[in-house]
Amino acid sequence: MVVGLRWGYEIEQFRFVLPILASCVPPLVLASFHRLIGGDEREFASARWLHAVPPLFIAALVMLRQGPIDALLISQYVGYALILMNLARPGVDALDEARFEGAQAAHRALIIAAVSLCLSALFDLAIVLDFEWAKGENIGIMVSNANLLGLLFIGLTALIADRARALPAAAAIVDQAPSSASQDREILDRIDDLLVGQKLAHDENLTLSRLARRARLPARQISGAVNRIAGKNVSQYINDFRIAEACRLLRETDMTVTSAMLESGFQTKSNFHREFRRVTGLSPVAWREQNRMETLAA
Repeated sequence: MVVGLRWGYEIEQFRFVLPILASCVPPLVLASFHRLIGGDEREFASARWLHAVPPLFIAALVMLRQGPIDALLISQYVGYALILMNLARPGVDALDEARFEGAQAAHRALIIAAVSLCLSALFDLAIVLDFEWAKGENIGIMVSNANLLGLLFIGLTALIADRARALPAAAAIVDQAPSSASQDREILDRIDDLLVGQKLAHDENLTLSRLARRARLPARQISGAVNRIAGKNVSQYINDFRIAEACRLLRETDMTVTSAMLESGFQTKSNFHREFRRVTGLSPVAWREQNRMETLAA
């Protein structure tokens, strides 16, 4: 809105507000994703004030009307993009506070948010160059379209991160020594018992952090064991159990596909159909028809 008022209606007063608002975007994006990562919240809280430094510094420069504000904003956006990419580097299981159903989408959103911050920095650089080379002739079109598009992507990714958040819970167990092959097998046996025996896989709010607390194991130890033995991330491993339950319901009952989806722990059709095809190679309807035909033939 402020961008539109500044460049669409040429309200000059907003040029003092825009840099400050822009400097608030990267810390807020980081905060929205940091909520999906477990760990010591007290340690994170002690460093939160550092994220207020860039907006305060930009505000001081705006009031003094001096300093390389554009260069600082570009550096800030690129810096936070690198932080987000570093968070995404371990993979989906890094978001151990994200619900398993939304973990993959949240991980993709994390990467998209980092790319969006980089694109926004490139747009800012293009605007600076336009001022230098063309006296700002193209500035209105560039700002109104490019930056708003970038902010839209950032907002959508933050929304996905918020929806992936599960219910609040107690602190996670701290990781210990590395696991051996036999320990990995014991860990998976314990996880399988929780998922099948106690039907924990049907919990739509299940996260890696909550699973770790139920198993009384560190989240990273579970993630490592699943990755080494099953060759997949924990989200896929959990969804395998959910798809197996959905297949049982489709084969043994007359309930609808949607009912089977909800009973097995999925909440969205898009994720259910994608995971069903990943595991079985067929859509739920096609799988049910095929298995019923095989049952009749037998």
